[in-house]
Amino acid sequence: MDRAVIKFSSEDCGICHKMSFYDQKVTEELGLQFIDVKMQDTATYRKYRQILLTQYPNKAEMGWPTYLICESPEGEFQILGEVKGGHPKGEFRNRLQAVLNAAEAASQN
Repeated sequence: MDRAVIKFSSEDCGICHKMSFYDQKVTEELGLQFIDVKMQDTATYRKYRQILLTQYPNKAEMGWPTYLICESPEGEFQILGEVKGGHPKGEFRNRLQAVLNAAEAASQN
């Protein structure tokens, strides 16, 4: 199972920068791939744009940063859940784990 956390952020976002000190580490500790998409990086953004627009068609409700937890991000992706905004390290871990737990429970039904 190819699962990843895709972080959509801006180079101008202070909270996005602050989260970068631990979000990748926590993601990888939970066994997920981490994909960092800065909105200013047009090549990377174009690659993952469809995933973001599936969740936020006009980008109005997204947070800074927005983390989308996906299965198969390089192919026929499925969004499992999200974490929006900045959180302390422990809270970020708890929210990611909650998304993974909900996805696991849904797959067993």
